[in-house]
Amino acid sequence: MTVPALALTIAGALAGSLPAPAQAQNFLATPGGARVYPINENVFEVVGNSGRGWDMWWCGAATYARRVLGASWQAPMSIARGLGTSQATGRKSAVQFTLNPGALGIETLKSTSPNSLVVGDTKTVQTGNVSCSRLQFPF
Repeated sequence: MTVPALALTIAGALAGSLPAPAQAQNFLATPGGARVYPINENVFEVVGNSGRGWDMWWCGAATYARRVLGASWQAPMSIARGLGTSQATGRKSAVQFTLNPGALGIETLKSTSPNSLVVGDTKTVQTGNVSCSRLQFPF
């Protein structure tokens, strides 16, 4: 084997052995253009354009909870981390949710403003899903 061929073989083997950013490749696209990524066994992250408003975050969370996690319509979902930089992708607009706030030491609450996106704010999957229809018909 020639030196250039050997170098290409080694480079290919090394590239194949490097860990890919699995979180950034493992997502669910949701209505409104958000993407949802698993962060760990208790947290998932909705990444999108903050200009779409709070409906995008809650719709994304509800869609992921139902389709991926198999949550019931009445299952509560809580904000685990408010609007900030995505842990999965590095994008500037992301909100993290959980179906198990107790495991994270989060006290659930019902905020007075739907736009506040505060830690602990809680809705049922069904209530979050109502946000999806508002994204499809935004008038």
